[in-house]
Amino acid sequence: MKLWKTKSAATLGLLLLTFTTACGNGASQPTAQASTDAAAATAATTSTETTATADAKPAAGEEITVYLNDFDAVIGDMFEKKTGYKLNVVVGNGAEIMSRVEAEKGNPQWDVLWIDSMPSVYGLDQKGQLLQDWTPENVGNLKDTFEAQVPDDKSYYPTGAHAAGVLVYNTNEISEADAPKSWEDLTKDTYKDLIGTADPAIAAPAYPFVSWFFENKGMEGGQDYFGTMMQNGMRVYPKNPQVAQALTAGEVDVAMLQETNAYSLVNAGEPIEIIWPEEGAPGSVRVAAIQKDTKHAAVAKEFVNFLLDPEVQQQLINEGDESYFEPSAEGVETKEDREPDAKLNIADAAWASEHEAEIKQWFADQAIQ
Repeated sequence: MKLWKTKSAATLGLLLLTFTTACGNGASQPTAQASTDAAAATAATTSTETTATADAKPAAGEEITVYLNDFDAVIGDMFEKKTGYKLNVVVGNGAEIMSRVEAEKGNPQWDVLWIDSMPSVYGLDQKGQLLQDWTPENVGNLKDTFEAQVPDDKSYYPTGAHAAGVLVYNTNEISEADAPKSWEDLTKDTYKDLIGTADPAIAAPAYPFVSWFFENKGMEGGQDYFGTMMQNGMRVYPKNPQVAQALTAGEVDVAMLQETNAYSLVNAGEPIEIIWPEEGAPGSVRVAAIQKDTKHAAVAKEFVNFLLDPEVQQQLINEGDESYFEPSAEGVETKEDREPDAKLNIADAAWASEHEAEIKQWFADQAIQ
């Protein structure tokens, strides 16, 4: 019997990458003193060139390529208006973006990665793909909770976080009294064949969602938790918008749904109620990282710094496609109708990255049983 009713096969390619770089410069001299002088001159020249390159201003209208989840199409116009530099934005779901990065590992076509998959980005850093050891000017705006998410090597920076999943239910089908109030409620037989969720191998926020349960409960506990729901007929859809559609179409009555999708249903007048469990909601941290060999480092850094600007984050909340999130910068106001006491539970990036392939493979195995 198929335990997991899925709308798409979950697949994941493991990211494998080894970068080695080497450089050398030397000249033969007839005396030790001449060799010493030449080495000193070479070092001075190299230092001057490096400083000049780092300080060089990018050309007007210079363009960088940004890979991001399918959200916030407004970002290109915002960045160009503020800085004069252009963005070539390539969008896709989490699996599509990470697969593209993997396919291009020998010749990366991206300059900046801005994505809802902090564990995956952490993994890229461990494989040497990200620019390290630089500090954006606007990093001083980060809230303490987000500053704690910055890795020691400063390879990526958080621009915000959102609930990768909140509890939602169709009020035409389930009464308030019968609605689930906690994550554990979902394992009850009451919700057999009624639950929907997004695929952690495809939707970018879905892996941060499930990884928190696995870290919190342990690997076996996480398998027991999701395995119980799968045995009860939980339906799995490729992305959160499909979960939302299933909820309104009557395919499922209860869902674990990313918060912007949930609030969008409510704002559209759909009979949907949102519940923030008392224990909190698993969160997904959106991070920005620069490709280590980018030829447009100056503009790439300008873009990441731009994303950390409180005014930019406020504009994204006011006008963006994914406007329901917790901003990483101090002084930014969230949506008025967003839960004021929203509690986000973030899985440790290193732990989630280490177990990413294992957890996604486990979910994929359930789909074919």
